[in-house]
Amino acid sequence: MSWVMILLAPLLGGLVYGAERVLRARMQRRQGPPLLQPFYDMFKLMDKRTLIIHAPHALLAVAHFLLLWLAVGALFAGWNLLYIVFLHLFALIVLVLAGYSVRSPYSQVGANRELAALAAYEPILVLLAVGFYLVSGSFDVSAILEHGGYLAQMPLLFAALLIILPIKLKKSPFDTVEAHQEIVGGVEVEYSGLFYEFLYMARFLEYLFVYGLVFLFAGASPLQGVALVLAVFLLVNLVDNATARVRTDQMIKIIYATAFIMATANIIWISL
Repeated sequence: MSWVMILLAPLLGGLVYGAERVLRARMQRRQGPPLLQPFYDMFKLMDKRTLIIHAPHALLAVAHFLLLWLAVGALFAGWNLLYIVFLHLFALIVLVLAGYSVRSPYSQVGANRELAALAAYEPILVLLAVGFYLVSGSFDVSAILEHGGYLAQMPLLFAALLIILPIKLKKSPFDTVEAHQEIVGGVEVEYSGLFYEFLYMARFLEYLFVYGLVFLFAGASPLQGVALVLAVFLLVNLVDNATARVRTDQMIKIIYATAFIMATANIIWISL
């Protein structure tokens, strides 16, 4: 079953992204797109002319997508969570390199902001993996899912994860990486056609990755995990529709003043 989910991960992520767009439209009291709109967009991108600046720039987009797919697949297959976090980091570094590989100022500013975002949320993900290890005794996702009670023992780590989710999903108040009003999509700006489609599908995989981490907090209770994911899904979109975007430096200060301190305090508490 896990291998089927791995193979269908981009499709599942697309459905999650489509459901989010439908939900946001309802929150904003407009009709909005249909559930399958992300897939319609993919077919539309396939018909667009693909402009390639240079070969490494194009190949880095494909590598970013494949590495993210591998990270999500490893999560679904129950592999080592710490390795999964670092694999996910590698996928994002590839995207940053793609931004730096062209002369577009928008692309390079987007790469700078992506690096700042990585510096903000990546320590939280590492501490999250450490917290699961301290409670379950293993970094393996399969072993983590055999235990329960993570919310009771890791409430501050869960709160820290909630704080950084808007960064991962590019939502307000931490939508500093794309910031459409300023840098027109950031590192994605120089991509078109087929290679932009790889980045578009990579966004689907990001949704599965972050909500997969949320699911882990339910441990051995799948029903609780589904309920937890749905609640967080609703919360993230409520916050996105109710807040304004902050600056990059403000985002980093907020994350280190709240999420990092809470995550560290929770690790110390579990250790004691």
